[in-house]
Amino acid sequence: MKYELLMPAGDLERLKIACLYGADAVYIGGYDYSLRANANNFLIEEMKEAVEFAHNLGKKVYVTVNMIFHSKDLKNLDEYLKTLETLNVDSVIVSDLAVIESIKRQKLNLKFFISTQKSITNVEAVKFYESLGAYRVVLARECSREDIIEIKKNTNVEIEVFIHGAMCTSYSGRCVLSNYVTKRDSNRGGCSQVCRFAFENNYDKDLFISSKDLNMIDYIPDMMDLNIESFKVEGRMKSLYYIATIASCYRNVIDKKLNNTLSKEDISYYKKILERCSNRENAPQFYNKPPGVEEQYYTGRVEISNQDFLAIVLDYNESTKEVTLEQRNKFEIGDKVEFFGPNHEVKKYTINEMKNAKNEDVKKAPHPGEIIKIKVPFKLDKYDMMRVEIS
Repeated sequence: MKYELLMPAGDLERLKIACLYGADAVYIGGYDYSLRANANNFLIEEMKEAVEFAHNLGKKVYVTVNMIFHSKDLKNLDEYLKTLETLNVDSVIVSDLAVIESIKRQKLNLKFFISTQKSITNVEAVKFYESLGAYRVVLARECSREDIIEIKKNTNVEIEVFIHGAMCTSYSGRCVLSNYVTKRDSNRGGCSQVCRFAFENNYDKDLFISSKDLNMIDYIPDMMDLNIESFKVEGRMKSLYYIATIASCYRNVIDKKLNNTLSKEDISYYKKILERCSNRENAPQFYNKPPGVEEQYYTGRVEISNQDFLAIVLDYNESTKEVTLEQRNKFEIGDKVEFFGPNHEVKKYTINEMKNAKNEDVKKAPHPGEIIKIKVPFKLDKYDMMRVEIS
């Protein structure tokens, strides 16, 4: 059976990184009808390039058309869907029945599946959308293992589940806090994440009502045994390093499980990397048991900005053994680092010399975006990344 790793892509650069680092498919949004209005998103010409890039690598591209429509939003929907058909996108992700109606009325050759915005948690809801022609449903993050087993047993559509990323305090797609507090409608792409605000109270500490993030690395083997077709990562607004790290970790776990080489030590190692990558605590949430006090933020929440990502590889000169890097966080001579990428295992190294873009010797790289060259004894590829050594 083929298990799909589905990664987010907020722009073309992130899409390329996701595809290169192990995603089988990516989901993107246009400037209209998408539920991440604050992401960079894709112009039509960028979508075309995205589809061509992904398809050349044997990857798929799904486009989110999953906002809740008001009547005025329907004005250009037909034309937009026709354009997506022309671009040869692999599917659209929908929540509003108006989108399904448009696809059918126009007799478009455009596959669709149902967004997590519909909060699907039961067999009958899945059967309903299956009857409308959906080939897949994205289950609500609030589904338990038992829910998933029951749905798989009694339906014929593909099942997609979230395995990593942010959790909604409300049922996915049902929150109105953002609209009420900030006049930004979460169900139309403008969520301001009010659940993460610090609320004053009568005690010494601020009060929070947000869930910790989702991390399912411990349960991927079990979920594969349940024959779940697609494993989805949240985060169209996340960084290149986040996309690369999450994709490579889950890609390795899935592949090692398929090859019967996955060990407890592997899971522990990738879990450590995933936890370092995020600035928020995480948990399996609803999968193995109802979430309790350990899965929720109440008071004293601390979010630490991750500084592991040091640089991205721009070029490697095999004759001089010199790698050209674009700096992202400070590093200096003597630092223990490691390189990771889609085409090789993690390679550790201690920096012993550095040059800047003018070929001058330097001892440190403190400036974001500066070009640095160092010599390493192994080949690296464009888009490989350098991070703090993780032991």
